[in-house]
Amino acid sequence: MKFTSIVLTGLLFSTITSHALAQTPGMPSQSDTTLIDIAGHQVPVVKGGLYDRFRSNPPLSVIATEVPGVDLSWFKGLEKNKVDIGFESYSPNFYYQNSRVTAVYTADLDRLRALMPAEVLDSVQPLQIWPGRGLIAFTAYHYEHCDNDTYNEIALSIITNKPGHSNLGPLTLVGQSMSGDFWGYVLKLPVNTELARVRGVVGYNLPKWLTEIERKEDAQSVVYAITDSQTGKVDLSFTAKKLDDLSRDIDIVTSSFTNLDHQGQLAYGYAVSRQLSHGSSSSADSATLTLGDGSLSNYIRTLKLGKLMKYEYVPEFQSALYAPQPLATLVGEP
Repeated sequence: MKFTSIVLTGLLFSTITSHALAQTPGMPSQSDTTLIDIAGHQVPVVKGGLYDRFRSNPPLSVIATEVPGVDLSWFKGLEKNKVDIGFESYSPNFYYQNSRVTAVYTADLDRLRALMPAEVLDSVQPLQIWPGRGLIAFTAYHYEHCDNDTYNEIALSIITNKPGHSNLGPLTLVGQSMSGDFWGYVLKLPVNTELARVRGVVGYNLPKWLTEIERKEDAQSVVYAITDSQTGKVDLSFTAKKLDDLSRDIDIVTSSFTNLDHQGQLAYGYAVSRQLSHGSSSSADSATLTLGDGSLSNYIRTLKLGKLMKYEYVPEFQSALYAPQPLATLVGEP
C-alpha cells in the first residue's frame, strides 16, 4: 500500500533516489568492534573508539587532537561527575560536533493524551495549540563526534508544559520559545548503534530500539531513511531542506523530558545545546515525510498529523546531556 507524502509546515521525513547524495557511515561491522559489559548487556562498541577507551569521560585534549578545528571552549566550563544510572557513567555526556533537523506539526490531542502514562499526565500535559490539536516534534539527529562515538537518532516527542507550571497552550509555547526552555514526552527514539540503545534504555528510561538509520545529503537537502527493525525494509524517509541565510549567533537551548524511571517513579532529564549555526522556516516545502508499511509509519498515522508550525535546520550544534533525576527534585514532593 502506498501513501502520499506529508509535507510538514510545523515547530520543532521522499524516497532516496539520488546516487549523488553523500552517505554517512552506519552501524560498524563486527570486525570493527569489541564487546563491553553495560549493566549486564554485552554491547559492541567501536574498537579503539572514544567509548572503548574512556567510557564517557575522554579528556578534552584527546578531542582537540582527534577533531581539530572544533571549538571546545564551552565544554571547558562544564564539570563532569561520576554517576550511577544503572551502570557507572559520567554526567553530562558530551556531544562535540552534531547536526539536526526538526519539524513540529499538529496532531490529534486526544491521541497524544492517551499515549502518555497517567502518572506523567498528572504533572505535564500536551500543549493544545487550538481545539483538539496538540503538537508533535520530529527530530533527526546526526552525532558525528561524541562520547558515545558516531550514531544517528530519530526522536518523536509530544510537546508539553513544564512540570509545576501552567499549561496555557499557545501562550506556554511562546514562553518556551522565548526562554529556549522546551519540554516534552518522548514517544519513539530509534537509534543505529547498540551502545546508544542500551545507554538510553538503561540509563535514561527512554524508548530506544536498534535499527538502521541511513543519512545522506547533497547541496540542497539532508535525507534520513529509517528501516523497520522487524522487516529489514525502509519504513519511512524524511527529506529536509538546507536553508540559506543561517544565523551564526550562538543560541543556548534546553530540551527536557518527563517520564517514568525503572521503578515507575516520575523522573526528568535534559540536554543543553549550544547552536552554532541555525535557521528556521514555516514553508510547506521545507520538509517531507514519506510513510511506508512499517510499525513506526503506522504508529505515526495514528497521530493524525496536520499543519506544520515550524521547521528548524541546525547544521552545527554542541550538547551536554545530563543524567536523569527524580521529578520531585525539580518540583518538590506532592
